[in-house]
Amino acid sequence: MSNKEGSGGFRKRKHDNFPHNQRREGKDVNSSSPVMLAFKLFQQELDARHDKYERLVKLSRDITVESKRTIFLLHRITSAPDMEEILTESEIKLDGVRQKILQVAQELSGEDMHQFHRAITTGLQEYVEAVSFQHFIKTRSLISMDEINKQLIFTTEDSGKENKTPSSDAQDKQFGTWRLKVTPVDYLLGVADLTGELMRMCINSVGNGDIDTPFEVSQFLRQVYDGFSFIGNTGPYEVSKKLYTLKQRLAKVENACYALKVRGSEIPKHMLADVFSVKTEMIDQEEGIS
Repeated sequence: MSNKEGSGGFRKRKHDNFPHNQRREGKDVNSSSPVMLAFKLFQQELDARHDKYERLVKLSRDITVESKRTIFLLHRITSAPDMEEILTESEIKLDGVRQKILQVAQELSGEDMHQFHRAITTGLQEYVEAVSFQHFIKTRSLISMDEINKQLIFTTEDSGKENKTPSSDAQDKQFGTWRLKVTPVDYLLGVADLTGELMRMCINSVGNGDIDTPFEVSQFLRQVYDGFSFIGNTGPYEVSKKLYTLKQRLAKVENACYALKVRGSEIPKHMLADVFSVKTEMIDQEEGIS
């Protein structure tokens, strides 16, 4: 190495040999060589994978939006005169969400789901939250992951309709079964987010003079928190991070229920919501100070 090159000789030599305005042009490369053909295949595969990832992100966004709308609809059940009408409408909305999930399952057909899991996890968590919220309103219990996955098995019969020539392949594809499994992490994160909706449901219920619902929710949240406590820090980081938030929500509901139990008999029903809200605000302030 000469003295002119110094410590940066390699970098200078690289730029000297390949100046920016005199780059090696593609005509010097044999496009039919095995190496170029192989890299063209790699390019096509990567482009197809990136396009699929973007389509899944858009579908996940649609699933999230529709699931949130279903949750907002279910919150109206505390003040609606006809509970069954709200539940029926929510089921129609959830069917629409499942049609989006069917498109996700079709996109992931033949693919490793875990390679695209990051693109769809937000939507699946929101769907779990909406389904579990509806199930709690109906049964006052927690829906299992197996029950959710059973609802995500689809049978379609339009796969082979475009193929007008009768063949054995077309007959095989006429009825297709698609499924998408919610992962345990998505399920746990969705259930953790459910606790926030239940806390809001408590406030809305008390505002309408329903004193029983907050105590039912408090007992349910305690069971959910106990279940998450068994996982603790041994589970995924996202799950353990939700544990602290869940504990805060449980404390808010339990302290507000305590206030309702002690002072409920001496406060008019239409003012109980104010007591509930003030109690939760006091807890928030204490947590902020500590």
